[in-house]
Amino acid sequence: MPTDKTLPTTGSPREDGAPAPTETKRGALAGDRDELSHPRENTASPLAPAAPRSLSVSKGAQRPHGELEGLDRLQTADPGSGSGSRSRERLRAILPPVGLLVLLLAAWQLYIVLAQPRPDRAPSPLQVLGALGEAWQSGRLQEAVSTSLERGGIGFVIAIAVGTPLGLLLAEWKLLRRAAGPLISGLQVLPSVAWVPAAIIWFGLSDATVYFVILMGAIPSIVNGLLAGVDQVPPQLRRVGTVLGANSFQAATAIVLPAALPGYLAGLKQGWAFSWRSLMAAEIIATGGSIGLGLGAMLQQSRDLADLPGVLATIILILAIGILIELVLFAPLERAVLRRRGLLLGGA
Repeated sequence: MPTDKTLPTTGSPREDGAPAPTETKRGALAGDRDELSHPRENTASPLAPAAPRSLSVSKGAQRPHGELEGLDRLQTADPGSGSGSRSRERLRAILPPVGLLVLLLAAWQLYIVLAQPRPDRAPSPLQVLGALGEAWQSGRLQEAVSTSLERGGIGFVIAIAVGTPLGLLLAEWKLLRRAAGPLISGLQVLPSVAWVPAAIIWFGLSDATVYFVILMGAIPSIVNGLLAGVDQVPPQLRRVGTVLGANSFQAATAIVLPAALPGYLAGLKQGWAFSWRSLMAAEIIATGGSIGLGLGAMLQQSRDLADLPGVLATIILILAIGILIELVLFAPLERAVLRRRGLLLGGA
């Protein structure tokens, strides 16, 4: 006896649980009309994983408003753009020391006006400036500055040429470093002026005496600075060099030395400071003979004449030259190295 087959009604499930085909088509058409009239809202769960971003978004990609995203902005930011422009950066670096110098000069002049001390005990800033003017007119100032700068520059270059390979040798040869490391540190602590009497006996009153004292003051600082920088180099860099087939010399010059550049630069700064101090000590003590007129000799001559304005003028000039070399040579070089390695922001 035939049984009547009931057709599935709208919305009624089939026996297998799936919606009827007619209902599926109707639902799809209705959903399309609803989405055209009312855009569907994002109902995704906040805990659901986000869809992966398009592969077209690469490093340095920009947002619709032209802004770099995330770390790309830090990596590709222009140090001289925006509020951290170079002119403002220079002003921020120059104004504080200049302001402090003006305050010190004002306090000095105020003390002279109020206390009225003896001129031979406490000269005024104008008297010191007058002593500089007299030295300039006589030509002694130009000769002393040029002689000292030439000696200091040549001695510092020789110290770099000697201290750099010596530091690399100590860094690569551990046994030699354990043997000579304490001696290098002891020479750095030893005052350079202690070498002057021995240098005069060995070399006489000549420029060799001055250069010897400069080298003994600068080389230990350069060596220790390079060793400190090498100690901070990650061991993985050496292993990468070994894998790529670099020998010991190539690893030391092409991998270790560039990686240790911040510490090495700090050692160079300290080495220049010791060079300048050693030079002044040698010029003050070793006078006469074939040694020309330097700032140290000019300072000693002013002391022999009891010329306190001349003494203070020479001291201020020595200080100013040291600060100028620091600001013009070492400070920009250090900022460039740190900024290139991502250790310094553009406006710093």
